[in-house]
Amino acid sequence: MSKMLLEVTDLRKHYPVRAGVLRRQVGTVHSVDGVSFSLGAGETLGLVGESGCGKSTVARSVLRLVEPTSGQIRLDGEDITHLSKTALRPHRRSMQIVFQDPFASLNPRMTAGDIVGEPIAVHGLATGQALEARVAQLFEQVGLRPDQMRNFPHQFSGGQRQRICIARALALEPRLIVCDEPVSALDVSIQAQVINLLIDLQKQHGFSYLFIAHDLAVVAHISHRVAVMYLGRIVEIAGKDELFRNPRHPYTQALLASVPIANPLAKKLAPLVDGDVPSPVNPPRGCAFHTRCRFAMERCRTERPVLKGNEHQVACLLNEGTGRGQ
Repeated sequence: MSKMLLEVTDLRKHYPVRAGVLRRQVGTVHSVDGVSFSLGAGETLGLVGESGCGKSTVARSVLRLVEPTSGQIRLDGEDITHLSKTALRPHRRSMQIVFQDPFASLNPRMTAGDIVGEPIAVHGLATGQALEARVAQLFEQVGLRPDQMRNFPHQFSGGQRQRICIARALALEPRLIVCDEPVSALDVSIQAQVINLLIDLQKQHGFSYLFIAHDLAVVAHISHRVAVMYLGRIVEIAGKDELFRNPRHPYTQALLASVPIANPLAKKLAPLVDGDVPSPVNPPRGCAFHTRCRFAMERCRTERPVLKGNEHQVACLLNEGTGRGQ
C-alpha cells in the first residue's frame, strides 16, 4: 500500500439560496454532502458521476479554490482545511489543476511561454535565462516546440492548448494534480494523445492524479481506483478492474449499463433507473438514490448508508443485508 498523499474526511460544501428584496436565505444547495476518500502517492483516483453530482466542487474544495463548509483535508499528513492564504501558499506548489476548457483557462493577452513561466516567477524559483530554459524544457515534456513559447493561445489547436495547461501544472513540480475533465472539450482523436501524455508524465515524475471525467472508457484507461458520486456523496470506491467487473451499487450498475455499444446489432440493455436526479436543494432522506433505485427497501427511505468494506467500499443497505458489500 502506497503512502497516503491526500486524505479527505466528511467533506461538505453547501451554498445558500437567497431570494426576495432582502436576500434572505430560503434554502441550501448540498453540492458536496459528506465525501471521504484517500489518494496514495503515485496513484490515480478516477471520480465519475452524472453532471451536477458535485465532482468539480470536490476538486475545487480539495485545492481550497472554494472554501469547504466542513470536513477535513490532509495533504501529506498536514491539515490544510483552515490554513490562511499565507500559510497555504507553500502548499500551493504541491497542488495544481488542469481545467476542462483549455481556452477559457488561458489568458489570451499572454504568450504561451509567459503563461507557463508565471507560476515559476511568482514563487521565485527562477528568473531571466534560467526561467526561459525551464519553460522550454516544460514545452518539450508535453510535446510542444520551444519556439512556440512566443505564440498566443489563439494560435494553438485545442489539444495544444491543453498541453500548455498541463505544462503550467507541471511548472512547480507538484505532488498532486487535479484533472477536471481535461479531455472532454477535445476531439476524440486528440483525447487519447492527451491521456497517454498524462500517463507518461506520471510514470516520469511519480505525482498523483485526482481525475474527474464522464467518459468511463477514459477513466478505465488512466485510473488505478475509481470513486462513483451521486448527488454529492460517494456511493462506491474500488480498484478499476474490480469496479468494472463487479459493480455492487445499483447506481454504478446503471452507469456501466448506460455506456453506448458500438455494434448496432448488439442487444441494448433495459434502463436500470427511472426518473430524474433529485434537487440538491432538497435531497431525499436516507439513501439519496432510493427515489430511482429498483431495489429500494423501506429502510432506504430513512437510513443513510455509509461506505463499508476494505478494498471495495459500497454505501448501500442492500449490500449490507446480503454481505456483498463487505
